[in-house]
Amino acid sequence: MGHVEWVEFARVEHVPRPGEIVHSLEQWQVAAGGGAVAAVQLAKLAGGAAFVTALGRDDLGDRALVELRGRGLDVHAERPDEPSRRAFTFVDDRGERTITVLGQKLRPSNLGIPWEILDGADAVFFGCGDAEALRGVRAKARVVVATARELPTLQEAGVELDALVASSTDEGEAYRPGDLDPPPKLAVWTAGGAGGWTNPGGPFSAAPLPGPVEDAYGCGDAFVAGLTYGLGSGAEVRGAVELAARCGAAALTGRGPYAGQLTSS
Repeated sequence: MGHVEWVEFARVEHVPRPGEIVHSLEQWQVAAGGGAVAAVQLAKLAGGAAFVTALGRDDLGDRALVELRGRGLDVHAERPDEPSRRAFTFVDDRGERTITVLGQKLRPSNLGIPWEILDGADAVFFGCGDAEALRGVRAKARVVVATARELPTLQEAGVELDALVASSTDEGEAYRPGDLDPPPKLAVWTAGGAGGWTNPGGPFSAAPLPGPVEDAYGCGDAFVAGLTYGLGSGAEVRGAVELAARCGAAALTGRGPYAGQLTSS
């Protein structure tokens, strides 16, 4: 469950400095955003996944719906009478991505969820939505994983998460013990190539890259999808985190958010 952005990518030698003009070496567009990227990675691991989202009632929303269904997702989308959120992403010669978001995040709501699709769900990743939606997901799914980027919604919902994924380097995804009541059963702090930390569990290492660095967009979303799949399939925490790290590393080696994603084969 999460959001979608229509993302334009431009590969450049470096991100322009103030007042500078740079020329792109390559350009492409794709339906992405944290919710979409995590859902597609889950589908590649599990052989399919349902994706609950909200898409603008415009041409970009229509294009995103067609594309995401073409990527193997069972998409259930609210269509509010609002424009689709867009983003512009520079990818520099080191593979780092720099993102400018255009417009408001469209969030799925409790009212738009076909609850029957969650009957017997092994695991759900909550990327965004309202508090009532999260409470409903918690009542249905055996495992619920969420991102610390939605901390205010998590606090309002007041449910116990099986895992919370935060960042030790991005203040927008920060989590500190005591921020949630009840606390998550597992808290994971990622630190890119430095690995990360779990509580309980302690430090973990980043996975080796399966190829050269291409594009950092979507690595964190692939990580959380791998963690969700691992916990949902019954793996112990260590095994689920190792799978998540492999997913994050693989995503770093593909052009755009989907090309490098890990598959079940």
